Amino acid sequence: MQNNDLYQEAVKAKEKSFSPYSKFRVGAALLTKSGSVYTGCNIENSSYSLTICAERTALFKAVSEGEKSFSKILIVSDANDFISPCGACRQVISDLASDIEIILTNVQGEMQSKKVDDLLPFAFGKANLLTNRE
Repeated sequence: MQNNDLYQEAVKAKEKSFSPYSKFRVGAALLTKSGSVYTGCNIENSSYSLTICAERTALFKAVSEGEKSFSKILIVSDANDFISPCGACRQVISDLASDIEIILTNVQGEMQSKKVDDLLPFAFGKANLLTNRE
């Protein structure tokens, strides 16, 4: 799947955003290595900490359907600048899809490709857990 096709899927997902508080709509389209696409949008809650971002929505949908291998995720918003995953999303992407291509876009449709290490250097992961130490 081409990035422009993934972009269109993310835009459709953004239209479903429930963002009555921030008015900041975000959509994401996640491509699995098998070629399936899972989309997500941000869904806000009046208790802001219970809000979920588009990227995590897409990843959680895919994982809940049994997907474990991902190629790329593309993120869109209505912002003029490139939209990047928040810290929580970066951590989830690192844990569930550490080798994924992350495509940042702006409202003009321009794209930048990043890797997890670009956005989350020195990530906390399985190797840091005490249960994995000998």
